[in-house]
Amino acid sequence: MTDQDTVYRRDEKSKRILVVDDNTDAVESLALLLELEGHDVRTALDGPAALELASDFRPEAVLLDIGLPGMDGYEVARRLRDRPETREALIIAITGYGQLEDRALTKAAGFNHHLVKPVDPEELGALLT
Repeated sequence: MTDQDTVYRRDEKSKRILVVDDNTDAVESLALLLELEGHDVRTALDGPAALELASDFRPEAVLLDIGLPGMDGYEVARRLRDRPETREALIIAITGYGQLEDRALTKAAGFNHHLVKPVDPEELGALLT
């Protein structure tokens, strides 16, 4: 195997994905999993950083925790939906909140899907394809 064989190649199935979670271990492990699947991943630890990063990165998918400091995931999702560059992004809640009321709140805020931690990688992969 040559160095050229190990060069990362983005294919048509890969996506630009923004992962937002205030838990450093959670955000890093999820980002690593997605990168191993060939996705281009960026991470943020809070809502304002996510919004700033999304402006330039223009993610195709956002994996967004709800319980964030300063600005919760509901508000982040609403603001992403208000922006032309992220209006059509796939937004998936990845959260510890799993009650029916929580799911209704994510839907009202503009999320496409709601997954409860710990997330099944196969289920997440299916949503991203």
